[in-house]
Amino acid sequence: MARIVKRNRDHPYEVKIGGDAQYICACGLSGNLPFCDGSHKLTKGETAGKLHWYDEGGKRHEAKDAYPEIRSDE
Repeated sequence: MARIVKRNRDHPYEVKIGGDAQYICACGLSGNLPFCDGSHKLTKGETAGKLHWYDEGGKRHEAKDAYPEIRSDE
């Protein structure tokens, strides 16, 4: 089953585990979930107030609607 989840954060969460820093993906674009792989860099330059989606190749697209009623991470 597929679902749409809005993610607004453009950088990972830092978590300390045994004194070592681990970075947890917060943008939802990582190919190595739950860990960050730097894919959040794709979000640079997104238009504020617009909803974007990314295809398998990492190309950004603007959604036709912002779907304000969809649950988000904010």
